[in-house]
Amino acid sequence: MNRLKNLFAVPELRKRVLFTLILLVIYRLGVHVSVPGVNAENLQAALRRGGGSLFDVVDLFSGGAFKKFSVFALGIAPYITASIVLQLMGAVVPYLDNLQKKEGEAGREKINQWTRYLTVGLAFIQGFGIASLAQSQNQPGLEVVVSSLSPTGFRLLAAFTLSVGALFVMWLGEQITERGVGNGISLLIFAGIVAGLPQGLTTLSVMMSQSLRNAPNVPPPGIFLLLITAMTAVLFAVVLVESAYRRIPIHYARRADSAGMSSQRSSYMPLKVNTAGVMPVIFASSVIFFPATIAQFTRWEWLAKASAYISPQTHFWIYTPVFVAVTVFFSFFYTSIVFNPDETADNMKKSGGYVPGIRPGKETSIFLDGILSKLTFVGALYLAVVSIVPLVILNNIQGLGFYYGGTSLLIVVGVAMDTAAQLESLLVMRRYDGFLERGRIRGRSRSGRPA
Repeated sequence: MNRLKNLFAVPELRKRVLFTLILLVIYRLGVHVSVPGVNAENLQAALRRGGGSLFDVVDLFSGGAFKKFSVFALGIAPYITASIVLQLMGAVVPYLDNLQKKEGEAGREKINQWTRYLTVGLAFIQGFGIASLAQSQNQPGLEVVVSSLSPTGFRLLAAFTLSVGALFVMWLGEQITERGVGNGISLLIFAGIVAGLPQGLTTLSVMMSQSLRNAPNVPPPGIFLLLITAMTAVLFAVVLVESAYRRIPIHYARRADSAGMSSQRSSYMPLKVNTAGVMPVIFASSVIFFPATIAQFTRWEWLAKASAYISPQTHFWIYTPVFVAVTVFFSFFYTSIVFNPDETADNMKKSGGYVPGIRPGKETSIFLDGILSKLTFVGALYLAVVSIVPLVILNNIQGLGFYYGGTSLLIVVGVAMDTAAQLESLLVMRRYDGFLERGRIRGRSRSGRPA
């Protein structure tokens, strides 16, 4: 409580926290505003008949906005996709590479502007696609999902509305990053997942009470106990691994000070065990569920039969190795985007730094790449295990959805830890004790002595 008091004791921090909370409330209110011409309840019923698919994963990260066909149904996905596309293009297009490395702040601002333009295009295409998906749910004898407009008119209106909603969500994330507590995009995803937890807890408590009364078609109490134990174990594993890193010692060349004495500075480079974060799990889930989703709305029987073999509901022991392999692939792929050993080694060489026993330059790059590959492999296996363990138990409990899956816990815990660290740094800058107990940086009092 004292740390929370310190947080609200500084006027600037208080404004940042309140500003962030207000924008998150606006985001959650927009989730309940549906696109004109769509019956959200009938659409949810139609998608629910299709069972678990890509839509469950997308709906999870949009905070329930997708199945409600809200104006925020696309969420932050177009912006994230545009950012990844430009990062990939930077590796093959020299002009973009120069903007990222040599132009400084002006180059980054130009890339951010292009990211916004690409977000507009991707949002309109995706909006047009899910508008067609909503129209495909109009089937004879069932509820009317889309009404009152011509097919082309509805698709254009829905695409425009969803594009504006995606841009507004992008703006909210940028404002939270600049004027709030930071991590705006992650906090929006975090808010979407946490918003569904009360409903999930209510469903879980009702099913547990029914299980204790030996109600029919309800798993025994031992299954629920096993689920809670697995969630607790996953929670501890996520906290442990997300805060784990490998220290690479770095020494800098001796330099003469004003007194003519030479000194050598030493530091270390922290390499996280899970550098890629939760993105490999999101990509893997989307890729695996994508064929089943296409088969559901194209009525291609051959694709439906093929996708059934990698479904966790029907062939879990085939789905598991496929999911692990795809997760490992995307872990290496995404890590190669966010960390470049050649660039890091080159920057170390220019600043006079070196790893003891390793020559600066190419050998340092090979050394860092070898360590990073080992860490990435361990991190990929950790992501796969954390995602699969709760899913094994959830297969025996129908109706809980993805709220208790490992992916949700990864995002919630990871974003919470990042936000706490961000608030910690802001508090320490203003000579207040932070939130973190271990490794906490002490501020200095007005007398100059350590606080």
